[in-house]
Amino acid sequence: MKIAFISDIHGNAVALEAVLEDIQLQKVDQIYVLGDICFRGPEPQRSLDLVRSLHTEVIKGNADEWVVRGIRKGEVPDSAYEIMNKERNWIVHHLTSEAIEYLQQLPTNLKVVHENVSIHGFHATPISLFENIFPNASDEEIENKLLVEDADISLYAHIHKPYIRTINSKTIINLGSVGLPFDGIKKASYALVEVDQQFVQSSIRRVSFDVDKVINQFKQSDYPNKEKLIDILSRAKND
Repeated sequence: MKIAFISDIHGNAVALEAVLEDIQLQKVDQIYVLGDICFRGPEPQRSLDLVRSLHTEVIKGNADEWVVRGIRKGEVPDSAYEIMNKERNWIVHHLTSEAIEYLQQLPTNLKVVHENVSIHGFHATPISLFENIFPNASDEEIENKLLVEDADISLYAHIHKPYIRTINSKTIINLGSVGLPFDGIKKASYALVEVDQQFVQSSIRRVSFDVDKVINQFKQSDYPNKEKLIDILSRAKND
């Protein structure tokens, strides 16, 4: 059984299409989505439509929550509060009301069992959509905040920096980001978990996408704060 976990698409349908093509090439049996589908990208509705076409389980991320109810004081730096709410308003304007209702009703945790391997997925932590746990966190912090007691594998998203660690025979995986990588690599990322009766294998897949096309989509739009997003996409390396 091959299982793909994707997240943090952020309205980048071009990157999502590239990832879905790679998933097909990998002959994946099941896909799960761990949130942040529409916000901060040029194609929010198309990104959501692609996710929904997968007919799979999807959970909510902090950016999905923001689309539904706006950004509150203290959830982002004060200097970013006003512009990020303008971005949110742009996204809402480019989504149907039915799409917003869909985001509102998403659950916040995912629990699956494949061949006696227990897998638990969440966006930031099992109890928060917003807390940041970074790759350099201590084993103790990861154990306390990310590892789910009854799960063999815990997966999360949110920080846009993929990694895999094993602590006390339990695995924690961060998927990275499909649409807005923060680790300086100009490629989408997602996690692949392969389970059979003999072994469990986890890996991070990096997938090239047409970054220039996405940058041009921003340039040709009236998206607020597009210079910030263009800068993030532009300054990443190709490898």
